[in-house]
Amino acid sequence: MLEKHSDPLPPPGVDLKHPSVARVYDYILGGTANWAVDREFGDRILDKNPLARDMALANRLFLNRAVRYLTKQGIKQFLDIGAGVPTAGNTHEVADDAKREAGQVPDTRVVYVDNDPVAVAHAAMLLDSEGDPGRHAIIDADLRNPDELWQKACETQLINLDEPIALLLIAVLHVRQPDADGNDIGPQSVARFRELLPRGSYLAISHTTIEGVPDKLVERMRDIKRMYEQSNSSAGWRSHAEIAAFLGDFQLVEPGWTWTPDWHPEEAGPTTPTTPTVILRTSSESAIWAGVGKKVT
Repeated sequence: MLEKHSDPLPPPGVDLKHPSVARVYDYILGGTANWAVDREFGDRILDKNPLARDMALANRLFLNRAVRYLTKQGIKQFLDIGAGVPTAGNTHEVADDAKREAGQVPDTRVVYVDNDPVAVAHAAMLLDSEGDPGRHAIIDADLRNPDELWQKACETQLINLDEPIALLLIAVLHVRQPDADGNDIGPQSVARFRELLPRGSYLAISHTTIEGVPDKLVERMRDIKRMYEQSNSSAGWRSHAEIAAFLGDFQLVEPGWTWTPDWHPEEAGPTTPTTPTVILRTSSESAIWAGVGKKVT
């Protein structure tokens, strides 16, 4: 069980009757932008699956390494969709550190995107105090409406459509994206983003899966899935092939699809969280399949 703390003042319109996926994730990672309902649910997850914190941290470390890698490939603008509540090692911090390590002046532009009011409010506060308004922004937009999201991102004037963009969808797509009829439109939304991205852009994805995961962990994940369903949320998993389909005809970047700990493990930097240490015994215990693709045509 993680340490309890006082509840922050919630932004207007925040639902405190049900746990939020973003706020529970924040709590499991040791953040403070969560409420009693989120902590109670998070403790139940940790009781059910003691590896949950390590799985979440391994996913966060994948984000950090992907941003470092893509910055080294010359990417100067990131669109981080479903960025969640700000935690250590944010996209703009990692990109700036990678630039400094290369002896360059940080010039990377980052637009964060979320539709959770807590995530948006906390990201705005973080960027006001630690960001650069000329390079960093947060927008309230929904993955299920890719064209509107794209327009809002462009209106920040931080996105140049004549240059490659790195689109980040990290631990987002396993949260069900229902349309008005209740159908999951995540795959259709991602397909539209692939169309909108300029040539030379990258798409980074991480997604839960039970394929290749130890049987004991699969049982725990099924229990947690039922817990989310009973709490008015829906999170699940896809097969490796279904996750790979999100990249469409994008060219898969080496080393291909891997468990989160195995994707370019050498890409660690000063903003990479080092404590608490991930103690997964095998990479498959991360239960999150990750990959990056490049738009070449």
